[in-house]
Amino acid sequence: MKIVILNASPRPKGNISTMLHTMEEELLSRGDQVEFVDVSKLQVRPCIGCMKCRSSKKCVLAEDDSQRVLRLIQESDGLIVGSPCYWGNMTGQLKMLFDRMAYGMLDDSNHGFPKPLLKGKKAIIVSTCTTPWPFNVWFKQSAGAVRAIKEVIGWSGFKIVGVVQKGGTHMKQGLTDREIMKCRKIVQKF
Repeated sequence: MKIVILNASPRPKGNISTMLHTMEEELLSRGDQVEFVDVSKLQVRPCIGCMKCRSSKKCVLAEDDSQRVLRLIQESDGLIVGSPCYWGNMTGQLKMLFDRMAYGMLDDSNHGFPKPLLKGKKAIIVSTCTTPWPFNVWFKQSAGAVRAIKEVIGWSGFKIVGVVQKGGTHMKQGLTDREIMKCRKIVQKF
């Protein structure tokens, strides 16, 4: 399988990065092809909201990393998206990337509803936040980031096969053995 991992964490040794690299190792050990993308290192201009991409099927802005990442996702069998929680949402860089790739992920049906262009692919979502468990879920912190990512990739046609959330990262640095095992196990759903 070809799997794309989008790491929206700007911290290379943070919890999200560690979880995603654990998943990457597991996938590589079973012979899958993995493309690991550090979103914070991409050169992506913000969407200007002109909507011309919907009819032309390409962005009017100059070629940048958003088109390269879109091609990777289109050619993949699965996607893993990891983002720390920023105010109950995904990171701004990840949102900007998704905005620029919208034309290749979904289309408008004749009735104006979104039509998925990536149907049949599977996805896993990973999120962390400083709010302790279970409040990270109850108060829609890491759960808010998961919801926002689900909104984008769900409407694009991905089937969400797993979610990993870790709360309380401010008080509990690093990952437990149980959390590492969960990361290794969840990729078996691909």
